[in-house]
Amino acid sequence: MVISRYVRGNRARMRSLGLTRPGEPLHSLPDDFALLAEDIPDDPEDTEAGKDLPSEVMRQICERLPSLAGTKRNGNENLVATELLIDTGRRPTEICQLRWDCLQQDTTGQNVLIYDNYKSGRKGRRLPISQATAGVITRQQELIRTDFPRTPTAELMLLPTRVGNPHGRKPIGAGWLSGRHREWIQSLAEFLVPTRVEMNGQQITEMLPFDKSKIFPYAYRHTYCQRHADQGIQPDVLQSLMDHRQLATTQRYYRVSEQRKREAVDRVSAMQFDRHGNRIWRQAKELLDDEYARRAVGEVQAPYGVCVEPSNVAAGGHACPVRFRCVGCDHFRTDASYLPDLEAYLADLLRNRERLAAFTSADDWAKVEAAPSDEEIIRVRRLVRRVREDLDALTDEDRAQIREATIVLRRSRRRIIGLGMPRVGPPMPDFLPGRTA
Repeated sequence: MVISRYVRGNRARMRSLGLTRPGEPLHSLPDDFALLAEDIPDDPEDTEAGKDLPSEVMRQICERLPSLAGTKRNGNENLVATELLIDTGRRPTEICQLRWDCLQQDTTGQNVLIYDNYKSGRKGRRLPISQATAGVITRQQELIRTDFPRTPTAELMLLPTRVGNPHGRKPIGAGWLSGRHREWIQSLAEFLVPTRVEMNGQQITEMLPFDKSKIFPYAYRHTYCQRHADQGIQPDVLQSLMDHRQLATTQRYYRVSEQRKREAVDRVSAMQFDRHGNRIWRQAKELLDDEYARRAVGEVQAPYGVCVEPSNVAAGGHACPVRFRCVGCDHFRTDASYLPDLEAYLADLLRNRERLAAFTSADDWAKVEAAPSDEEIIRVRRLVRRVREDLDALTDEDRAQIREATIVLRRSRRRIIGLGMPRVGPPMPDFLPGRTA
């Protein structure tokens, strides 16, 4: 793909120089010979799934980020670049080449990052970013403006190298950043993550070191994509965020293997609850195969759990006899992986009840019909409390194990079942929650 990209660029350049005319070196090149953008395959690093970093590793990386500022030469630039890689999911070259004035606001006042997609030759790309990320850029702008006061801002780089660069016009290189990042990662203590291992014929969880060779700048791009996919971002929107030419490329980033799904089922199958909030105890080892089969063909996703009612399963979830009042049905099951959905649904119920109570432009019977019942709110609140109590009773190791299993299971859920009311999704996780813009 590198060769084909160079051939395409050089062909156009040579034709513009007239080298295909009679008597010139390329006079025999047919006029209809061309390489289009879609003829250029993606780089392997853009098509290999599974490079995203576990959330436990990301949390530990972000906790240790301040130490990156102490690395030799360009320590502050190395720190800012890594933080922007994590926050934006851009390629290392795109971050290193950011201009000083890369931060703008759209018509609604929201922050937008302006960058160049050098891989696809698309300039002036726009990426929505959070206020916290904008704060990182603003602080760096102030620092660079102070260090290079005589250089016009239009000529300044956001991440200038501090070596042989008196005017701030030369950026740090992606190779330099990668080398300093690798040295920094190797200097840190081990990253311990919960890992399933077999010991004496039993599957147990051990806190084992994560392979540091898997932590490199481009892995943050995969992690960014997976993080958004886990939050239910639609594929076409995710494709736009990643700035991919083809949707198939984006979809490869967050494919969940069947083995990982099975491992996740193992971890949460023993923490399942019925509609009353009673924990359903099961002998997991004896029922695992049945559990896998049931999840494949014997259940359908409900708004905040699963439904095993036969007619609703046969209809693909579109024939619920009780109109998705799951907490009032014995065919409803939920587990720890649905806790964010349960909490979001409870917030919906409470918010809608308050809105209807203050609404004066409807008849009483209509408001009663539309209002969530107190019993439903009590049931959902009880479920949330029961799931949280069981999670709180676990050891730190077991909670980390359930958390990783929850991430895997939520990746595989793409359908959203509406209830005819506003839906509030779980917030996008921030590995640096203490940041302020």
